[in-house]
Amino acid sequence: MKLFSKLAITAGMSLLLAAGVAQAQSKTFNVWWYELPNTAQAQAWTKALGEFKTKHPDVTINFEQKTFEQLQKAGSLILNSDQAPDVLEYNKGNATAGLVASQGLLTPLDDEFKKRGWDKILNETNTQLSKYDQSGIYGSGPIIGLPANAEFVSVFYNIDMFEANGIKVPTTLGEFEAALDTFQKKGITPLAYGTVDSNAQHLVYTLALTQADDTWVKNYQGLKAPLDTKPFLFAAQKVVDWVKKGYISKDSTGLKGTDAANVFSSGKAPMFVSGTWNNGDFASSIKTFKWSQFIFPTPKYSTGSTGSMFMVPKSAKNKDLAYDFIDLVLNKQNQNDQANLGGVAIAADPSAITDPVGKRNVELFNEISSKGGLGFYPDWPVPGYYELLIQATTGLVNGSTTPEQFADRLKKAYDDAQAAQ
Repeated sequence: MKLFSKLAITAGMSLLLAAGVAQAQSKTFNVWWYELPNTAQAQAWTKALGEFKTKHPDVTINFEQKTFEQLQKAGSLILNSDQAPDVLEYNKGNATAGLVASQGLLTPLDDEFKKRGWDKILNETNTQLSKYDQSGIYGSGPIIGLPANAEFVSVFYNIDMFEANGIKVPTTLGEFEAALDTFQKKGITPLAYGTVDSNAQHLVYTLALTQADDTWVKNYQGLKAPLDTKPFLFAAQKVVDWVKKGYISKDSTGLKGTDAANVFSSGKAPMFVSGTWNNGDFASSIKTFKWSQFIFPTPKYSTGSTGSMFMVPKSAKNKDLAYDFIDLVLNKQNQNDQANLGGVAIAADPSAITDPVGKRNVELFNEISSKGGLGFYPDWPVPGYYELLIQATTGLVNGSTTPEQFADRLKKAYDDAQAAQ
């Protein structure tokens, strides 16, 4: 009887183990991100996927390259379907992460945050955009996503062109405009610019931040009051003036941010106001001139934030695998890898960064964040603001929209959203 029981138990355990192996072998881990393959983030995350495969040899990894615009436009529909992945990169902010969080489409990560020691890696400043309340407003509520990098908008500049024309890195808006004027008078259109996508709003918001104080930024990003349009009216007038003076080409209305980046990297324009996501491409593609970055001269705030976040959809089928992957992208080695590939890592060891681009990014980001100068992005407060800002900015450049009309369009959509809270 005892022998029979032992045999029965052994047979039962074998069946369970076999079933477990079969189940593990049938698992497919679905992961999405939209960072382009040559970016520091994508390269580091791809390495993390390799480590993930080593740790989970019986799991099939299904990676899908998405675009920012795909998820920006259809994120809610995707996350509210059975096609949602196990983990994905998603944009932060009220209008994006906040919207899907308020719809209950994401898995709260608070328990895992403490259990896995992520709270020892990311501090309160780094996770303020990870929390959203029931209305989708950032700053409080459950943790619904975790950043693995940071980002900011700066001015990429052609060192050779600056030196050839006797121009120093500007430290005030007046000096910046004087540099624009010097280049234009020599027949050079100084700013590479594209209004078809997010590049349009980055310049406008950066200009608005030259007129912004703490109260304005907090009110704007938190939907705390009807929109004070003065900073945006100032920015819109500058864009119109710069087009008239030849600092910005009217052809910018037909260019995407990547097109404008190509104008800069080909040496045709001495400056390009854009984000750190360009660093990987510039580091590999620019061979004919020296280039660097400087922070746009504002009193305090710069366009930027902690990076986009990895989120786990509520409908994810393999949440534990998603948490394992997040572990890998947050570990010190992967963070160091990201920085040494030229990225803005959020938790790298500064002494381990040897790449000059990565080192510069960390230094500039620390300069911005140390003064509390992360102004976030202009499209975050209101759903649909991304498209509205692009359309309205395109109107400024092509002459179909006045600065006053630009400010009025932003105010109506903003005030409607603010009143609806």
